[in-house]
Amino acid sequence: MNGKTSILKKYLPVALGGLLMTASVGLMSYNNATDSPKKSIAESDLKVDTVATGLTMPWASALLPNGDLLVTERGGKLRLVSKGQLDATPISGIPEVWYKGQGGLLDIALHPDYKTNGWIYISYSSPKKDGEEGDDGGANTALMRAKLKGKELTDIQQLFKAIPNVKGNVHFGGRIVFDKKGYVFLSLGERGQKENSQNLGKDQGKVVRLFEDGKIPTDNPFVKTAGARPEIWTYGHRNPQGMVIHPTTGVIWEHEHGPQGGDELNIVEKGKNYGWPLITYGIDYDNSIISKDTAKAGMEQPVIFWRPSIAPCGMTFVTSDKFKDWKGDLIVGSLKFMQLHHLTIKGNKVTKREVIFDKIGRVRDVRQGWDGNIYVVLENSGKVVRISPKS
Repeated sequence: MNGKTSILKKYLPVALGGLLMTASVGLMSYNNATDSPKKSIAESDLKVDTVATGLTMPWASALLPNGDLLVTERGGKLRLVSKGQLDATPISGIPEVWYKGQGGLLDIALHPDYKTNGWIYISYSSPKKDGEEGDDGGANTALMRAKLKGKELTDIQQLFKAIPNVKGNVHFGGRIVFDKKGYVFLSLGERGQKENSQNLGKDQGKVVRLFEDGKIPTDNPFVKTAGARPEIWTYGHRNPQGMVIHPTTGVIWEHEHGPQGGDELNIVEKGKNYGWPLITYGIDYDNSIISKDTAKAGMEQPVIFWRPSIAPCGMTFVTSDKFKDWKGDLIVGSLKFMQLHHLTIKGNKVTKREVIFDKIGRVRDVRQGWDGNIYVVLENSGKVVRISPKS
C-alpha cells in the first residue's frame, strides 16, 4: 500500500461522513460540527500501553483505588487485573447471565463513594424467572450491586430489571452512570422491538433513573402518568451504549446506535422523547425506510449524528490535567471503524471532530480513570489499553 492510499484509508470514514452530513438537511446548521482537526494534542504526543491481555469479549472496566482493574467479559465472568497481570481465577458471585447475541455481562461502575461503602454496580442480561412478565426463554437488562471481598462478590443485590423479558438477542443498552446528586441511571435498548421505545408502559428504549439502592425517586417524570413505568427518565432511544455526565453542567450526554446510519449523540434531559423510531437519520438494514421524518414536534434532535454509522460504544469527558488541551471534550469509541473520535465541545455543541488511534481495535468501552489516564477496552483483541501523554 502506498502512502497516499494509506492516508486515504485512514480518513475515508470521516471524510465520507462529512460529505454525507453536509448533504443532510439541517445538520450543519444546528450543531456547527466540522471535520477540522484540533492540533493542540497530536497522536504522536501520546502513548498507548497495554494493561491487560487474555480477556474474552471484554465489555467494560473500572479502575479501583489501589490501581487494580475490574473487567467484565460478556460471557459472564468478572476478571481482576493486578499489576498488569490478569488473574487466572474469575471473581465469583456473578448471577446467572443470559449470554446470547449481544447479551451477557455488560457495564461496571463504582459508586461515587466507593472508598467508603465499597459498592460496585454491574449491568447484565438476566434470563426470565418465574413470575416475571414477558417471553419464556427471554431476558432483559438488569442492574445489580455487590461488594468485593478478596476474589468474591458479597452482599449481592439485584436493584432493577427491565420489563418485559424478550426472546430477541439484540439491543440491551446497559450503560451505568451516577449523576452529581447520587442518582444512578441505566440505559436500556429497545431489544429489537422498535415500537416499544415510544411505549411508556415498557422499559425498552429508555433511560431509567433510580436511587442508589434501586428505589424509584418520586420526582421521576412519569411517576404520576397512568400506565407508565415510574423508573423512566427519557424515552425514544434505540440502543444507548455510551453515557457520561458533563463535568460542568452535570447533565447526561448519551450516544446510541442507529440502524444503517443515524447513530446519535444526545443530551439526556428529564422526560424528553428522543424520537426512535418515529424520527431517524438512518434507514433499515434492507435499505427500507423506517421513517420519512427526521424531525417532529415534541421530539429532540441529536447534538450530532453519524452517517455512515460508526457504531459508537463507550464515551468519556476529559477532565484530567494530563490532557489540558482536551479538557471538557469527549472521546468516543467506534466499534465499526476500530478507532477513537475526539469531539471538541463548546457549550452544547460539537465544534470539531478528529479521528485518533485509527485501527486501535473494536472499541467497547472508553473511560477516564481516577489517575487521569484514558482506559479503552478492545473487544476483538481481548485487551485493555491505557492512553497517556509521553511526557
